[in-house]
Amino acid sequence: MDEVTDSGRWRGWRAAMQDALYGPDAPYGPEYGQDAPGVPGSPDAQAAADATGSRRTRAPGGFYRRPEGPAGHFRTSVHASPLFAEAVARLLCRVDEALGRPASLDFVDMAAGRGELVTGVLAALPADVATRTRACAVEIADRPEGLAPRIEWLTEPPPEITGLLFANEWLDNVPLDVVEVDSAGVPRMVLVRDDGAERLGDPVHGALAGWLARWWPLAGGEGLRAEIGLPRDAAWASAAACVVRGLAVAVDYAHTADARPPFGTLTGFREGRETAPVPDGSCDLTAHVALDACAEATTGEATTGGPSAASRSRLLSQRAALHALGVTGARPPLTLASTDPPAYLRALASATQASELTARGGMGDFGWLLQPVGIADPLGAEDGRPAPAG
Repeated sequence: MDEVTDSGRWRGWRAAMQDALYGPDAPYGPEYGQDAPGVPGSPDAQAAADATGSRRTRAPGGFYRRPEGPAGHFRTSVHASPLFAEAVARLLCRVDEALGRPASLDFVDMAAGRGELVTGVLAALPADVATRTRACAVEIADRPEGLAPRIEWLTEPPPEITGLLFANEWLDNVPLDVVEVDSAGVPRMVLVRDDGAERLGDPVHGALAGWLARWWPLAGGEGLRAEIGLPRDAAWASAAACVVRGLAVAVDYAHTADARPPFGTLTGFREGRETAPVPDGSCDLTAHVALDACAEATTGEATTGGPSAASRSRLLSQRAALHALGVTGARPPLTLASTDPPAYLRALASATQASELTARGGMGDFGWLLQPVGIADPLGAEDGRPAPAG
């Protein structure tokens, strides 16, 4: 039984994040507790995922139901510049071309916030593509006022997508458990109260221990931490499986097995500033994503009968992805300043925004996970274009 104090009960970070961000009635994917069956990829673990993967429902409370929306607390690439939505629109056009320009082309914006990205993408599409595009925004919050009627507002992605599913900074908010190595070298669950105070709980075992050993092994030094991304793997696999033909993309703060942060990345954001992670619903709670683990979680076969989705997934930086989509940050020639000063100023402003989106040490270091299904990689040499460099 949980111990209850004046500051709330002690519980794992996943349960605390769930309540603080979304409310208790909107779980993300299957329950991978300490006694969850199996390890990732095993038949019993998959059965658990299948049985519970459709339980995402709208919650009565939580940070993401606040009226100001995510943009009131943190800034994403979508908010930084319209160039980002324009680049995603170009990516959708490439997917459209690879699909043979179907009569209905899906664009699904996962974790849509208040619909900023899907609105920008529709505005940037060529008219002939826009008229064929079915635009869907997937978000736990209520539909915002003033959103274009043509945009469908959903609580989970459509079950069959032909087109592009794009998840920008979604997975970093999927709740997860945190573990820490104790003085004896044993990884233990980190328990937290509503006021952010922490203590160590039971040793990690079961499916969580299996994920930890595979993706984030801890060397045994006291105080080392890891964030167990198993719920994110399941959430991404469930969303990406909805793509029948086309492309699934996840964009996020990320790390891979060769460079895991030794003390984790869990943090909070409130009113534009980073703050201590306190699971009381007053701030965003986020942790970087093990995108390499997410990539391997997608094990379904491509519709063409080719290699598995996991084997065809690719990780690259936002800098490389946006460069491949024409967002480079190159400054306009100085001669334009004398021949057309207004055009020069517009081009200079655009270059400044592009530089922010692709900056090393900033947004340019975000990870992009690309999973093509039944088409060639629209950003790689597989479709005849040079593969982007990081």
